[in-house]
Amino acid sequence: MHYRAIFISDIHLGTPGCQADALLSFLKVNSSDYLYLVGDIVDGWQLRRKWYWPQAHNDVVQKLLRRARKGCQVIYVPGNHDEFARDFVTHQFGGIDVSEEAVHTLADGRKFWLTHGDYFDAVVQHAKWLAYVGDYLYEFTLRLNRNLNRARARLGLPYWSLSAYLKHKVKTALNYVTAFERAVAQEAQKRGFQGVICGHILRAEIRTIDGVVYCNDGDWVESRSALVEHHDGRLELIFWDPQMGDSVQLQESLA
Repeated sequence: MHYRAIFISDIHLGTPGCQADALLSFLKVNSSDYLYLVGDIVDGWQLRRKWYWPQAHNDVVQKLLRRARKGCQVIYVPGNHDEFARDFVTHQFGGIDVSEEAVHTLADGRKFWLTHGDYFDAVVQHAKWLAYVGDYLYEFTLRLNRNLNRARARLGLPYWSLSAYLKHKVKTALNYVTAFERAVAQEAQKRGFQGVICGHILRAEIRTIDGVVYCNDGDWVESRSALVEHHDGRLELIFWDPQMGDSVQLQESLA
């Protein structure tokens, strides 16, 4: 399907948890006029600890570069895991524009602010060592999750995210997510935008917060999700299931 815009983030290339094959299958059948990469595309934190770069990860990079060559406007807004790319804002690589943040105007005229979101994460900003510890524990959870889903696949059961389940069950995590979402929406409102699109917390969602449309496009580690804009300006979340071929599961949309 061809959309006006596609927004993806938190691919985390360079980690075993990255679902590169699923992303490649999504990009194979979905195109757009605009493609926004909203941070944490490459995981520099993990790559510094241990090099991991299979062919599928290289294929994702080549696919993104090919999109830019074929006329799609590709904008890359780095996050905290690929913060090294922030040294190259205002530059262009292979037709991909690198920007600290971005503004996207929907087909219906609404203006949306794009930011990865890590600037609104107190742990990342004020206790980076704790963020590194959390990242290590998160990677451990993902390893458990991969083993669990291998067993589920053998039993014919669908994919299930252990880390997403834990986030929804732990009250502290829920409070953190809610505070993050509200802080990002409030900043968008201060800047005069009708909405905001971000990533970072790996929780795909579309909801209205104090009159501001808050959109999180999710990730390609757990949810395999993307935010898309239809040609009439309508926004929609897509959860991709590569085992079902070209079919998708759609979540809430906004007119």
